[in-house]
Amino acid sequence: MASSQSVRKGQVPVNCKLCETNRTIQWKCMDCSMLMCGYCTDNVHSKFKNAKDHKIISLKDVGMYREEMDFTNIKCAEHTEQVSCLYCSKCQILVCPTCIMKVHKKHDLIKISDAYNIKVNILKKGQSKMQKSNYKINAKKDQLNKLVSAENIKYNKEKRNIRSHEETVKEQVEQYFKELKNKLEQSHETVLTSVKSDLNAISLFTTQKEDKITEVQNCIDLSNASEFFKEVKKMEKFTETQEPRTRPSYASSQKFVPGNINQSNIGSLQDDGNLSSEKNISLVINNEYQTELDLIFHVSPCLDQSIWMNSGTYKVLQRVKPEGTNLKVMSEFNIIVYGMAVTPSNQLLLGVFEETRLQHISSSGELTDSVYDVSPLLPIAIHVISDNKLIVGAYNSKLKRRAVIVMNKKGDKETVYEHDEHNQPIFNSPGYITTTCNGNIHVVDEISDDWCGKVMVLGQEGHIINQYTGHPTINKSEPFKPVHIVTTPSDNVVVSDLITQILHILNDNGHFISYFNTKDIGIEFPYSLAFNTTGQLYIGCRMAAGSQTKDAKLYVINIEGF
Repeated sequence: MASSQSVRKGQVPVNCKLCETNRTIQWKCMDCSMLMCGYCTDNVHSKFKNAKDHKIISLKDVGMYREEMDFTNIKCAEHTEQVSCLYCSKCQILVCPTCIMKVHKKHDLIKISDAYNIKVNILKKGQSKMQKSNYKINAKKDQLNKLVSAENIKYNKEKRNIRSHEETVKEQVEQYFKELKNKLEQSHETVLTSVKSDLNAISLFTTQKEDKITEVQNCIDLSNASEFFKEVKKMEKFTETQEPRTRPSYASSQKFVPGNINQSNIGSLQDDGNLSSEKNISLVINNEYQTELDLIFHVSPCLDQSIWMNSGTYKVLQRVKPEGTNLKVMSEFNIIVYGMAVTPSNQLLLGVFEETRLQHISSSGELTDSVYDVSPLLPIAIHVISDNKLIVGAYNSKLKRRAVIVMNKKGDKETVYEHDEHNQPIFNSPGYITTTCNGNIHVVDEISDDWCGKVMVLGQEGHIINQYTGHPTINKSEPFKPVHIVTTPSDNVVVSDLITQILHILNDNGHFISYFNTKDIGIEFPYSLAFNTTGQLYIGCRMAAGSQTKDAKLYVINIEGF
């Protein structure tokens, strides 16, 4: 189909299709697909059969013209001998009179043209959405390309830094070895000088003594008594000559003790946080439940959709099950619980008041001993890695011991993290624990009585790889007071902050990624955190300060972006 652009840009002039002269082309008949001059449009084309029904448009509008849709002759897909007359909104198909009588008589039927316009609008909205999505993804692509470029620049810079430091260390090592050799040489010379000095004195003494011995012997051999008594007095003095004094001991040359080259001498690679890409954090409340607790100290979802909750020192342990908007209490215990976790086999483990051994609830509902004993410490945190392994945070104030202990399913202590490489205590009060896929252990450590704390991150070998003490902006006016910690399905870590009511989001090495203020979605006083098997976040809250009723709330949250 010819257009105004093809007419303007064409190399060969286009003539009127009717008079074929060089008159200016002004019109096009969309039915005849014919370009025409003004004269032929008025005087020739107008005489064509049915010309009055033809669509004639100005040449400049050709590019924008859209042919009108014909809805009058659409064959019915079911009854090919008939023409579709309406559109069934319920079944989403065109129907003919027979279709209407047989199936669609009571359905919502609209004009085909109206259905067409509705569908076009839907498509346009979808198209607009795709265009926005395309724009967004292209912007993300540009952003990622910038990150790649920035990362390459950083990589090359750090590579140069390593190379430069390598040369510096080599020079320093060579210089140090040179100094060691010089010091050894000096030490050796000092030792030899002292020994040789005494050796020379002895050599001189022995030489002189041998001469004197010879003279004494000559005196003894004299046959003339007058000569003998003349010489003997002098010979007697020779025999009384004292030996030269030498040192009782001599310093030895210094010994070379080889040293170890480690990261403190060379340097190390440290996590520098995430690349600065945008994080779209989203939390949406799915369900909200009112409890009769002062505080939801721990929340632990079970496989059967029931939930264990406890109120800590308020001495309430409950197993509840959601029923509509309410929580039905299935069982309740009057007990102080410091630590709690549900195993993959749906067993509840508890760290209870003044008990060194973890407890569990039997199938008959009795509180019994488990195989896990951290004596002489008391358990205050429990984190289950798998059915075969768990981690316990424990302490003993009298012994001034705090530790994080990895235990196997038999209750054996496989690893105890208590002191750092300088034999200093790692923890003050390891209250809550989680792990990430790279094997790192994240521990909320309370460092003062007013709940101020930090998140200690231990690597697989137990060395400290990071300490998160809060964000300078979030905790500018309020100190970081972490309470609960949990790992997300995407392997990030979420920490609840007691005072600011903010969730700190960290990566698997404990570096800050982002944050979310729960007050933005109406959640106040968040405390305990846990994920269920479908990836929903449970947030257990505490009652408001000064509240006269036990009204701590439990929220079920859908999360995105972390």
